[in-house]
Amino acid sequence: MTERLLQNFDIYAFQERLIEWYQHNKRDLPWRYDQDPYKVWVSEIMLQQTKVDTVIPYFQRFMLKYPTVYDLANADEQDVLKTWEGLGYYSRARNLQNAVREVVASYGGEVPDDPKSLGSLKGVGPYTKGAILSIAFDQPQPAVDGNVMRVLSRVLKIEDDIAQPKVKKQFERYAETLISHDDPSSFNQGIMELGALVCTPKEPMCMLCPVQELCRAFQEGMEQDLPIKSKAKKQKKVPYIVLLIRNDNNEYLIEKRPDNGLLANMWQFPMVPVDEIGKDHAKNWFEMEYGIDVELLSKQGELKHVFTHIIWQLEVVAAVTASNQTTDERLRFVSCNEMDNYPFPVSHQNMMQYIT
Repeated sequence: MTERLLQNFDIYAFQERLIEWYQHNKRDLPWRYDQDPYKVWVSEIMLQQTKVDTVIPYFQRFMLKYPTVYDLANADEQDVLKTWEGLGYYSRARNLQNAVREVVASYGGEVPDDPKSLGSLKGVGPYTKGAILSIAFDQPQPAVDGNVMRVLSRVLKIEDDIAQPKVKKQFERYAETLISHDDPSSFNQGIMELGALVCTPKEPMCMLCPVQELCRAFQEGMEQDLPIKSKAKKQKKVPYIVLLIRNDNNEYLIEKRPDNGLLANMWQFPMVPVDEIGKDHAKNWFEMEYGIDVELLSKQGELKHVFTHIIWQLEVVAAVTASNQTTDERLRFVSCNEMDNYPFPVSHQNMMQYIT
């Protein structure tokens, strides 16, 4: 199928025009200053689900704090999560640190340059593996993300549903056939850059595209119809009451999330699952769950936080307690100033506006 789709397609011209365009138009990004595989790795993990402009200051701070794999491997996880705070998808940070620790323990601190070893590391999927091997090590390995699938679906006029895993595998085969063996680093970065700057999801700027003459979708006026992507399932809405509980020492109660699952090991204000127990039973549920008596005061506000599969609907309520300590290992009383030492998800950072 790959051979049939690429029949009569000028692969050499595609490579040449794309790479030349990239060399003249690439953005000045801090992870492009050299081909350090560790920097490439960190940047690619940060760029998953996150825009470039958002990532730049986080990348710079992260590299300042953890300039080598040894610094990250030896860091406290809570410090790493705090440095990552605000980027979201925190499992990326935990997986990155676990993988870096394996690089230090098993590979002498050198990021492995073979696909099998690199792909076995925690959190390194096919895209990240291909990006590191091509950008840092100049190996002709495909790196297929949403940008790349969008570009290729238009250039090659592929009308398959890119939401299907088997279709992504097909795109990896197309990219593997198309990639330049002379300059795989510029080729992969070039196709990503083209998708980010020119071949955008809506209103692609075809007049500025270096491969416009080769683009089958453009030739047939289909560029805005591709790629085809089926809609994801509707996100489930999950309501919570979030309690801002203050004691007589003007300390607030915070809770550490479980070691696994959503926002693992992050800190938050206690959340009462309204769906499970009903709004009227929030006080009793909390006291039974944590063994601390509280008095609920006034509603402070409402917030919403959107994840990939669920939406948190958060009603923020002020509360007080006579307790100054807790025996529950999940909980801790901290002052407002001490909160800066704990990594909070964005939704709970936004609640701090209600704290006095």
